[in-house]
Parts: sequence; C-alpha cells; structure tokens
Amino acid sequence: MKGRMLFLALAMMAMVAAPALAETGTVEVLGVQFPKEKVIEGKTLHLNGVSKLEAAGGLVKVYAVALYMEKPSHDPETVITSQQVKHTVTHYLTDKAKAEALQKGFIKAMGENNPQALVDANRQDIEKYAAWIDKDMAPGLTSETVYVPGKGLTLTYQGQVKGTIAGDTFAQMYYRYMVGEKANEAIRKGLLGQ
Repeated sequence: MKGRMLFLALAMMAMVAAPALAETGTVEVLGVQFPKEKVIEGKTLHLNGVSKLEAAGGLVKVYAVALYMEKPSHDPETVITSQQVKHTVTHYLTDKAKAEALQKGFIKAMGENNPQALVDANRQDIEKYAAWIDKDMAPGLTSETVYVPGKGLTLTYQGQVKGTIAGDTFAQMYYRYMVGEKANEAIRKGLLGQ
C-alpha cells in the first residue's frame, strides 16, 4: 500500500500556492526573487500574487510565477477584465518542460478554462500564441506576458519578443485560464494573493 501511495504521489503533478508576501522589497519563491514593484510600459505595477508548480510530489521544481497589476486585486473577474497594464513572469527551474508539451498544455488549458464558443472563435489566436512557445525551457529561462489596454497581450519567450495578440478578448481568455473559476485552485489563489 505504501509503495502504491508513493508511486501515485510521484506520478501526479502537484501545484502549490506560494507563501504570503514578505515585508522586504522582494518575494522569494523556489529561490526566485520577485520584486514587489516593476515599471512596465511606463506604469508602476505592484505584485498581485505569486505561485509555483512542482511535479512528482515536489521532487521536480517546474517554475515560479508572479502576476503584477497597476491596481492589485483579489477578485478574479477584476484581474480578467480590468483595463490596466498587467504583467506575468514565469521563471523555469527545470529542463523537463519541452516546447511540444508546453504548446499542447497551453491549448488544452485555454480550451478548458474558457467558454467553447469563445475558444472556437479565437482558435487562430490560441494556436498562434502556442506556436510562439517554440523552444524547450531550461533553468533560468523565462516566459513573460504584458497586457496593455488598446494594444493587446505580448509574449516575450526566453528573452525574445514573439508578438502581440491584439485586442482584449484573447487577453481576457489568457487571464481566465490563470485565475478563472476553472483554473487550478492553488495557482489561482497564489496569483490572486489569497
């Protein structure tokens, strides 16, 4: 029985919310330091929340992630729909995050966390964004997004600006997959600062 339980624990992915924000100028998650403030697109953004992804019962540290907003909010609908500059940064900590798996995972997550009609109407943009995730990750590499009202959501992958999906719809779908009601509860709570 113990062997079976250990096997199941190692086989399953475990997402765990990060600790509460510290009183220093940064927050540390899995050894990654996230500043409490960043200037993006000329706006001062504040750390809304942090989280982490671990696999194999915590034996594999996959990434640490942070969400920044001009006006932080614990309300998921505000995060999803508010017209303000928003920024996410994901620091990878493993070489096991392969591009093909990341692409498929993104497409699947967008489909699972958004209404089907919206997914169907925006399939081309979902696939375009997924295609930009074109290289395997490794420790120290990052994936970043910036949403600017009136412009859209821009992906910078491994330090290279890949492109922008214009408008608000795709950006709202993106944030819904991160903090919407169907998102992973631990990641959702961490990014919402709960």
